[in-house]
Amino acid sequence: MKPYQAPEHEFEAVPGLPEPLPLGESILWQGSPEWRSVARHVFHLHWLAIYFAVLLLFKAISVTNADGGWAQEWSGFVWALVVSLAALIMVAAFAYWTASTAMYTLTSRRLVMRIGIVLSITFNLPLKRLAQGGFHVYKDGSADIPLKLMDEDKIPFIHLWPHARPWRLAHPEPMIRCVPDGAKVAKLLAETWASVNQVNLSSSVMPVKQASLNGSADQQAGVQAA
Repeated sequence: MKPYQAPEHEFEAVPGLPEPLPLGESILWQGSPEWRSVARHVFHLHWLAIYFAVLLLFKAISVTNADGGWAQEWSGFVWALVVSLAALIMVAAFAYWTASTAMYTLTSRRLVMRIGIVLSITFNLPLKRLAQGGFHVYKDGSADIPLKLMDEDKIPFIHLWPHARPWRLAHPEPMIRCVPDGAKVAKLLAETWASVNQVNLSSSVMPVKQASLNGSADQQAGVQAA
């Protein structure tokens, strides 16, 4: 998917970067969220579809049992159907805009997150300031990669959402959302982080419970600063 280039992005020195990289720093990876994965895993579009389907079923039963039946009450069902479809289309569109306006850039020294639909914001996260990370790969191959900042560093949750780890309000954690080939991206990020911080990655890997993301008990791999 080709990232959408809004007018404000036309002035970027490099796509996804607000200014040219310093001498000696290079881009290792760039990517954007996969919008279908964002719709499913961030905005839970499939559950909303099921919710509206159940409401329409009850509405159909109500119309069937009404005194006038479908002959007189069909307009009420049609109105409910139109509202349900409009709501689903709006959520799908928001998921698409969220994905198409975001770009993540991993360099040899930092992670840059350019996010925002109406107001574009760029966050520079030096790899030396990342204390811990993890990842969760979905069945479609996309992955979420949460990143814990040093205790003295803090980005407001509202500025990051939806590119933030859910429910971490006191100490918000930036999160790379729903990127394709997520396992490869997480591995590259971990290796680059280890190289920048000059640590042995194998001795710095710690298990992170999937419960920290969505309540299940699966395991993830993560890295932690020595």
